[in-house]
Amino acid sequence: MPKYHPGRISAVALLVAALSACGGVGANSGDSRGGSGEAGSGGAGSSLTTMGFGLPDEIATVRVDAFRKAYPDVKVAINEGQFDEQAFLSAVASGNPPDVVYLGRERIGSYAARGAIQPLDDCVSREKIATGDFYPAAQQQSKYDGKWYAVPEFYNSIVLLVNNKAAKDAGVDPASIDTSDWDALAKLAEKMNRVRDGRIERFGFYPKLPEFLPLWAKANGADILSADGRTAKLDDPKVVEALDYAGRLVESQGGWKKLKAFTETFDYFGEENPFATDRLGAMLTEQFVVSAMAGTTPDADITVLPVKDRQGHPVNNVGGNAWVVPKGAKHPDVACRWMKTMTSADTWIAAARARADKRAKEGKVNIGTYTGNVKADDVIFSEVVKPSGHKAYDDAVKTIRSVQQAGFVVPPSAAAAEFTKAWQDAGNRVLLGERKPADAMKQAQQQAQQAIDEATQ
Repeated sequence: MPKYHPGRISAVALLVAALSACGGVGANSGDSRGGSGEAGSGGAGSSLTTMGFGLPDEIATVRVDAFRKAYPDVKVAINEGQFDEQAFLSAVASGNPPDVVYLGRERIGSYAARGAIQPLDDCVSREKIATGDFYPAAQQQSKYDGKWYAVPEFYNSIVLLVNNKAAKDAGVDPASIDTSDWDALAKLAEKMNRVRDGRIERFGFYPKLPEFLPLWAKANGADILSADGRTAKLDDPKVVEALDYAGRLVESQGGWKKLKAFTETFDYFGEENPFATDRLGAMLTEQFVVSAMAGTTPDADITVLPVKDRQGHPVNNVGGNAWVVPKGAKHPDVACRWMKTMTSADTWIAAARARADKRAKEGKVNIGTYTGNVKADDVIFSEVVKPSGHKAYDDAVKTIRSVQQAGFVVPPSAAAAEFTKAWQDAGNRVLLGERKPADAMKQAQQQAQQAIDEATQ
């Protein structure tokens, strides 16, 4: 049995005990767990309990309503709130988990390897879930050891967001900024940076370390983990070079401590966001930040560009959430139908239309709903999303769409949390000046590989 992160030992110990007692994923005790009785098949008296999901907007409510309309006899209990790992593992270990859970796709490998979630191949086959409609990167992130363990939802791309004023102050046409030229990018960062009396007034270029290290590594031609998720590559010279470069970008503009204190005051989703207030020159960011800005600052003077690797090709480290069915879920068949409904092209398109209508009534710019479903996106961006008259955001839609198929993910790993912690801690040590990049990544490599080896024994 694999070892676990010390901070989760109590919940995981319970989980291990529960797995041993129940005989592993797929143990079935009768009708209540689906497979033969009405309660499991979506008939009268069925119920469904969720975790990690809420109803904050029309994108959620329209899709939930679609399920309720299709399955009116199912009593849906939505336990609103963010995904809580401790609560999730405790629920699985106690034998009383929710039926379906909404969580970040980067976690799936760990939970699949530990037996905390069920493989979904039978579900996919039985309900004829159109998995071919999902983006390749979303598919990869939703599988482990060749099996489906999740059904993907949103598809978050990373783009370069530029403050046009800062670029023009530096004598540069915003549209000409090219992240493939690292020398030119470093010079531009310093030109856009503005420090007065030792205080940052505008940070020139925010590389988003340590969280975007996989993107910087990929842009430099390296992966931080092997395709099978079993071999860490954190000490690859190209990974080290990428960390060194991005770290020096931060240092040359005032250093990590000043940057951290500066950015902690930012509200990226309000009218006083750092681009509208000229406090950032450029930043790598997920496209949902652009979407939020479209609603709050439609006249912001910005340009959205693709992130490019050093050969000039688009590079896009995508992410997003997904649905999984925990071990011991009482209504897995109903959960399967829920996942199909929530992620089908027709449901997404209906939700996107509701979003467009709401934004139109509010007089706000709508840059669309970016789903994990290619078929849905093709309709959304050809029929639902219309030119807004705000060129910056209309152009942003084109840019985001152009990089979606260039998406990549860090492969699923049985030790995903430990692996991520290893390289993020290494990045922080470099940013704080505590370790040189090569030394930090050598240490991270050892820690990460040990965690992976222990988790896959």
